Amino acid sequence: MRPPVPVPTLSRRAKLVIGAVAVLLVLFSVVGTLTNVYVDFLWFEETGFTEVFWTELQARALLFVIAAVATGGFTALAMYLAYRFRPTFRPMSLEQQNLERYRQSLEPRRGLVLTGIAVVLGLFAGFTAQSNWDTWLSFRNSTDFGRTDPQFGIDISFFVFDYPFYRLLLGFGFAIVILSLIGSLLTHYVFGGLRLQTPGQKLTPAARVQLSVLLGVFLALKAVAYWLDRYGLLYSDRGGVFTGASYTDVNALLVPKTILVFVAAVCAVAFFANIVVRNFLLPAAALVLLLVSSLVIGVAYPAIVQQFVVSPSANQREADYIERAIASTRDAYGLSDIDYVDYAQDTAGDPDVGAVLSELRNDTETIPNARLLDPNVLSDTFTARQQIRNVYGFPEKLDIDRYTIDGQTQDYVVAVRELNSDGLSENQDSWINRHTVYTHGNGFVAAPANQVTAGREGGEPNFTTGNLPTTGNIPVEQSRVYYGELMEDYSVVGAPEGATPREFDQPEGGSDEGEINNTYDGAGGISVGSFFRQLTFAVYYRERNFLLSEAVNEESKVLHVRNPRDRVEKAAPFLEVDGDPYPAVIDGRIVWILDGYTTSDSYPYSEQMELGEATTDALTGTGTTALPNETFNYIRNSVKATVDAYDGTVRLFEWDESDPVLQTYMKAFPGVVEPRESMPPELESHVRYPEDLFKVQREILTRYHVDDPVAFYNQNDRWQIPDDPTQATTQDQPPYYILAQRPGDDAASFQLTSPMNAFERQNLSAFISASSAPETYGQIQILQLPGNTPFRGPGQVQNAFETNNLVRPDLTLFDSDSSEAVFGNLLTLPIGDEGLLYVEPLYVRSSGEGGFPLLQKVLVNFGDRIGYADTLSEALDQVFGAGAGELATDSDDIADTVDEDATPEVVPGAEDEAPAEPTDEAPVDGGTTGTTGTPEMAGAVENINAALDALATAQRDGDFAGQGQALEDLQAAVDAYQAAQQAAAAE
Repeated sequence: MRPPVPVPTLSRRAKLVIGAVAVLLVLFSVVGTLTNVYVDFLWFEETGFTEVFWTELQARALLFVIAAVATGGFTALAMYLAYRFRPTFRPMSLEQQNLERYRQSLEPRRGLVLTGIAVVLGLFAGFTAQSNWDTWLSFRNSTDFGRTDPQFGIDISFFVFDYPFYRLLLGFGFAIVILSLIGSLLTHYVFGGLRLQTPGQKLTPAARVQLSVLLGVFLALKAVAYWLDRYGLLYSDRGGVFTGASYTDVNALLVPKTILVFVAAVCAVAFFANIVVRNFLLPAAALVLLLVSSLVIGVAYPAIVQQFVVSPSANQREADYIERAIASTRDAYGLSDIDYVDYAQDTAGDPDVGAVLSELRNDTETIPNARLLDPNVLSDTFTARQQIRNVYGFPEKLDIDRYTIDGQTQDYVVAVRELNSDGLSENQDSWINRHTVYTHGNGFVAAPANQVTAGREGGEPNFTTGNLPTTGNIPVEQSRVYYGELMEDYSVVGAPEGATPREFDQPEGGSDEGEINNTYDGAGGISVGSFFRQLTFAVYYRERNFLLSEAVNEESKVLHVRNPRDRVEKAAPFLEVDGDPYPAVIDGRIVWILDGYTTSDSYPYSEQMELGEATTDALTGTGTTALPNETFNYIRNSVKATVDAYDGTVRLFEWDESDPVLQTYMKAFPGVVEPRESMPPELESHVRYPEDLFKVQREILTRYHVDDPVAFYNQNDRWQIPDDPTQATTQDQPPYYILAQRPGDDAASFQLTSPMNAFERQNLSAFISASSAPETYGQIQILQLPGNTPFRGPGQVQNAFETNNLVRPDLTLFDSDSSEAVFGNLLTLPIGDEGLLYVEPLYVRSSGEGGFPLLQKVLVNFGDRIGYADTLSEALDQVFGAGAGELATDSDDIADTVDEDATPEVVPGAEDEAPAEPTDEAPVDGGTTGTTGTPEMAGAVENINAALDALATAQRDGDFAGQGQALEDLQAAVDAYQAAQQAAAAE
């Protein structure tokens, strides 16, 4: 026998160095973790959501401890028992001689090794388990749905709340048994209980008993897994075109799964019996039976039924199960109660002008409110005219909301003038300035969505609320904005009473240099008056100025987590939050309104989707936040949330009172979500149907609008979301908010809309709208167009616009070295029962530094007719004849001009971008004013029109020489017009 190899040892110095490094690593890790947890607690304490903090922490800790102790403990126990019952004498063999060195190495350290294995496995299991805290809370507080699944007749709550938890327990059970089995096998092998190469008996009696018990437990768990697999069939995708148990699953797999439960149980009993019988032949035979049964009745038989019974007539065999899938999917996505309207318009030739004019006379809501201001285009325009100082900014995407002024409801493009730290100049960007001086934005800006200004500055939004201090027809009492979409940095605010205000608040009067400062006195923020708090935040932000700067004093607060979406997600971790918060003025205060969703991935028979993929469109990432790409098949807009822009107060209101998922979380987090009755009436008047939910629903409706299961299977009436025709992308066209009167309604309502194309075609198939009006909130109407007539879809309309003989020359003119054409949102508007009208604004943006879009033209399409003019009224006249525009846009001007005495301050060096002084010229509803301000300008316009007519004639006749001459004349006329315009401006 060879002598054992000596075990290498470390020197005392090496042990000290390694120990010191290990202690430092653990210390830094622990300090960092505890700091993060403590700052989180302070945030929850500030916002009043400590119930969420403690409940989540307790649930995580409970799961962590149970999983860690169970996994590490059982594995260590199994290994200890294997060592405890190791054979005293081992037969001499080469295998045992080779193992002896390992035994001698492990023997002095067996306690340490066993403890280390238990701790490592326990930590891994604990960290894995604690992330499932919401599964545990849902199971513990489950609420009945009051509806049963169509196969087993069990309440849906079992599948949504109980089934995922049972699967979680089962998964950990398998993991513990497998780890224990592996640990036992290794221990028995090293210490002689398992001898693979030694002649004679391979297992000692103790090893046989222990392994038999572990294998028996494993097979018992397998029996439970087969039982749960029966319910898992309701998530099957075997049907191909639908989700849920198919014909094969119900008729060829459900009974075999039940049989396999008993076969696995018999196998488990056989292994337990091996403790007494001491013969592996019986359990081995049972194991072979289980394997053969699972292959024959669990795999082969269902495959045969699918191939030879279902596939030849799948549309008939699967009909009953498709009906289940249609009903369940509609219910899971909130689409069970939809108003389908058969809608037709005459696109074969000219429209019925008389009928349309009659509808236009009756339409006092839709066309007058046709939105010509695109919130996705006008951020630069708002910045140029309402930024006022470089430290302010507007989001890349503005928002649409509605306000009732003097008894009339009007939709507005709205935005908050936020703090934009990225706009700080180089000499402004110090820690003091970034975090203690420039701490907040100031002001609310709004412009009627159907109006632009007249006169020299024609084509701009008519800012009826804006400037600093904020004035206008929407009264704002507290205009300071400490929480907003652009605010990612923290701010340190507050100072002792009597101290000189440090925070920049707003410019002073019209001075380029003067400013008004203030000190924050709101309820928001985490107090950092004590040295311990200052040290905490110094560690948290890795910023020594918390300890050294005089700006941090006994009255200081840290404004932390300032993005409204982040605040709601933190306060309500059980919600998915819509990617587009929007501001509103409620009782004189600016608040952010957000939509919260409850989701589940366990609703039986419902179509599975990826949340991030389903809610992505052409605007995602450019002003809206992408949602996480998580699998789900149930969603409800269950919560409306608000974040106060001044003090950061977060409020959660129960919106969908019938949602069992929300009811479950309200049990888990009592008092966190307020009842719907506590929502202020003014807030309720500003709620919108959420975009991300609507995107999910319209994606589902591309297939699940069909009632007939055979037609559903054949997919011959499938829809498709159109690509955004105004963007150089193949991503989905975003839905648009409009204020319009739906067919069958008595008045206009604020609604979210989207056209739908036929599948793999550019023709229109349907028009979907979801009401945002409080009294009809959530009601979805679908205008279905006949499938045998080629209605134009958005892409075809956009192509018709861009290739029109009148539009194309202007696009050539606008897209030059000094400017570019920018198409706004292509809106689809229902005109009574007569058809769908397309309206699209055309902006021109200067390509120079600081250029911003101005509305120049309006395009209209109805049937085969196209209107293209300076105003919506003129464009409607071109489509429907003289007088149509006057009928459609004859409404009272509801917007007041901005207070003339409150002129925005001019930023030094940017005088050319400063807002014009308010004029006496009234805003124009539906378009820009005429362009004939002087006789010279009028003559130039006539020459431009003549050149365009000549160009169109030359193009029609194929006269290339005439086209060249017409373009030269057009350029000369444009130059003359611009010269006349400049001369008029100089006067």
